[in-house]
Amino acid sequence: MKLAIDGGKPYRTRPFPQRTPFGEREIQLVTQAIRSQNLFGLGGPMVSAFEKGFAELYGVKHAVASTSGTAAIHVAIGTIDPEPGDEIISAPITDGGGIVPVLYQNCIPVFADVDSTYNMDPRDVERKITPRTRAIVVVHLGGNPADMDAFVDIARRHGVYLIEDCSQAHLTEYKGRLCGTFGDLAAFSLQQSKHMTTGDGGVTITNRDELAERMMLFRDKGWTRKPGWGPRTYAFLAPNYRMTELQGAVGLAQLEKVRDVVAKRHELGDYLTELIRDVEGIRPAPVTPGGKHTYWFYPMRVDSWDNVLFAQALSAEGVPASAGYIGEPIYLCMEALAAKKTFGRSGHPLDGCHGGRILEYTRGMCPRTEDELHHMVTLSINENYSKDDIEDMAGAIRKVAEGLRERAQA
Repeated sequence: MKLAIDGGKPYRTRPFPQRTPFGEREIQLVTQAIRSQNLFGLGGPMVSAFEKGFAELYGVKHAVASTSGTAAIHVAIGTIDPEPGDEIISAPITDGGGIVPVLYQNCIPVFADVDSTYNMDPRDVERKITPRTRAIVVVHLGGNPADMDAFVDIARRHGVYLIEDCSQAHLTEYKGRLCGTFGDLAAFSLQQSKHMTTGDGGVTITNRDELAERMMLFRDKGWTRKPGWGPRTYAFLAPNYRMTELQGAVGLAQLEKVRDVVAKRHELGDYLTELIRDVEGIRPAPVTPGGKHTYWFYPMRVDSWDNVLFAQALSAEGVPASAGYIGEPIYLCMEALAAKKTFGRSGHPLDGCHGGRILEYTRGMCPRTEDELHHMVTLSINENYSKDDIEDMAGAIRKVAEGLRERAQA
């Protein structure tokens, strides 16, 4: 069968279903918020109820809503109050929003290589720990849980904080327990594309009472707002990341549907894996042993062809696909790291000004990550897809694999 990229008929000509995350319930609650004549979220009924509901969803004591996933990670890092020059170990396959808070807290990002799950390899994380390590930020990439047994053990033995970045992993399970409940703190994104969304927004959770007050204050400029402290008392340096009642209203409605969203994506992603498992030259999306993948995106490895060519050929067949997730590891595609250009003309805090290590963010830092990204093809799945849609995706993948093999042999 002639490939569409070579002038053949596309495998699929119908567009795939668009995501429709919002409905009448969101409209009802947003209208209620507007009619209240108060959209200030701190102490407001919508944000307060959303924080309470989110904490209950995860079975934790404390949840603090904020303006973005980046803000939620910053709240977590600000809560542990690292010293300038401290090191925070994170994932090389991540969004820039996971690294910006590290730099803004004057800390040094350290990157651990990945394993076959696309998540951080616990063995390399342990190798990267030094006396200046303050925390490990574990990213559950694309909805695939990391090996949390290993990370909890490493954090405890070395006496460092464990923060979970669950931006792409809402209600993702590892050994029957929700990701976000293993670490000292966890951060979630509510950006438009996430399993649950308020357009933009974030949430940080913890079960540790001793962290809760600083967590709440950090998203509100450190403003104590306590009787007897005077009209304005700020306990420490902190940004303003307060969520509004509009976001809180949408978040309340999203809490009612996120379980169904996650269950459907899990079903569809696993079905796609089942259908393409025997395609030669393809490694379907990996699932960490003991985990349940929630497929914020679907990553597969192509071994026999250039991943850019494969993604182009698959897109031509009517199945949108991208080469890689980020084009290069974050330490190469983020100028603040690669060029050490941060504040003004300085490279602060990467210049050793606080007595921290001076690292060079160069190619070869995480060799397996670089290899995996250059073989990765990513696909989109959303909860409105049907099994027929997944079957078309699988059929197109099979057609492209076979067609490119025939093309190479011709």
